[in-house]
Amino acid sequence: MLHIALYQPEIPPNTGNIIRLCANTGAQLHLIHPLGFDMEVKALRRAGLDYHEWAHVVQHQDFESFLQDTNFARIFALTTKASAYHHEVTFKDQDCLLFGPETRGLPEAVLSHESTSNMRIPMKAESRSLNLSNTVAIVLYHALHQLGYPEMV
Repeated sequence: MLHIALYQPEIPPNTGNIIRLCANTGAQLHLIHPLGFDMEVKALRRAGLDYHEWAHVVQHQDFESFLQDTNFARIFALTTKASAYHHEVTFKDQDCLLFGPETRGLPEAVLSHESTSNMRIPMKAESRSLNLSNTVAIVLYHALHQLGYPEMV
């Protein structure tokens, strides 16, 4: 199983779309607080909570709790500041893909933490970033492809 972690997500529809993505791929979703919204927000429900019963979502109080409560093979932090690309990684079962908040990305303390390796998606030089839920889908499906789409038909 692959894991998706959202560090302090801010936009409910993005998180809802990612819940739906996890439900359809079998990835486990980790939400690292504080969240920028209430889990009962209408936009979140509309985008993905009708899939909530099929997605395994775990909430963590903060980044340190997230690290203490989990045991991943590796954690890959996505950032536009990385030099390594997602397609250069050979993914393994129990890897975690970590994504930052939509308006500011992952903080330096997370990017430089000993438990994380940083990677990026190729983009045009003048681009700022991709939409969070699109980025998660791109990297998750690339990793699933490498793993032979486990338990998917």
